[in-house]
Amino acid sequence: MTGTSIDAIDCALVKIEGRGLEMKASLVRASSQPLGALRAPIRAIAEQKPTNAGEIAKIAMELGVLHADAIKKLLGSDHANLVCVHGQTVFHAPPFSWQLMNPWPIVRAVLVPVVFDLRGADLASGGQGAPITPLADQILLAARAGLERGCCVVNLGGFANATLLTGGKSNDASVRGFDICVCNQLLDRIARETMGCEFDKDGREAANGHVDARAATELAQLLSHSSGNIRSLGTGDEYFSWLEVQRTRLPAWDLAATACDAIASVIAERCRGSGPMLLAGGGSRNRTLFAAIGRKAAGSGIPSVHLSDEFGLSSEFREAMEFAVLGALCQDRVPITLPGVTGVRGTAPISGAWAGLGI
Repeated sequence: MTGTSIDAIDCALVKIEGRGLEMKASLVRASSQPLGALRAPIRAIAEQKPTNAGEIAKIAMELGVLHADAIKKLLGSDHANLVCVHGQTVFHAPPFSWQLMNPWPIVRAVLVPVVFDLRGADLASGGQGAPITPLADQILLAARAGLERGCCVVNLGGFANATLLTGGKSNDASVRGFDICVCNQLLDRIARETMGCEFDKDGREAANGHVDARAATELAQLLSHSSGNIRSLGTGDEYFSWLEVQRTRLPAWDLAATACDAIASVIAERCRGSGPMLLAGGGSRNRTLFAAIGRKAAGSGIPSVHLSDEFGLSSEFREAMEFAVLGALCQDRVPITLPGVTGVRGTAPISGAWAGLGI
């Protein structure tokens, strides 16, 4: 899995027992490999900067090679039966979306079928193509002690999204999901443009800052507007104007603290009244953001906030694990999206494109 933060490839080796929605999945081990020299050209494409078809084809191939290398290192002497790869989102404005990836280097390296393009079928059927992880959340958290009455899983990635589980069976009534607002994509941009680093490690700079109440309210209103739209979010959503104005009047650490506060406000409001909140994704390691969500959640009827690790779901490798689950569902010919979540018309389609089926 590579997310909209455009920083690394997260790989998870997952043991799956059973079939379809009754499967059980557990993490064997996981690893993360930086995108390295590919980070800058991929970010340029995602920011819609001019390039050419040859350069895009080259980057897609190099990204496939980098995935293959990361997967082989993770496997070691073990064998995989299936690889599921997300690809790098470089554009998302339904019905159009592009997860950049050439899967063939992975097929050649691992010699097993590879499933990719997991959003395309839903998009072609009238859905938003996102979020697509709620069913995987339900499978991975089923029967967890303390979550019998449900929970809210919030992924703090480039964008924040949530899965609401009520503790019932895997269907539209018991599993909900929605995108919330920009998250690390904004926080990392603040770090790059005002701190001279790729990201604010552990939220240390933000922890030294003070929240500017007016700027936080303005940003929260902006993010709430995008959150309230019935659509999934993608690279390039609107926050640039706020950042350009505020960076001229706030020091870097206050800017970061203010952004954390606003993001936390929108997350808590969208998840108001849910069960325990489980945080995962890169942003869950940002202690300033984590603390802000905890404060805001307390005022939104959310009983408690936890790292998802406390319930057996790796906060660092949740999405990589979930794509293993989604790949297995595709192989079992089970739809991975829900009409009530993505807005897909009628019955959800079978998702995924395949490479290497003849192996």
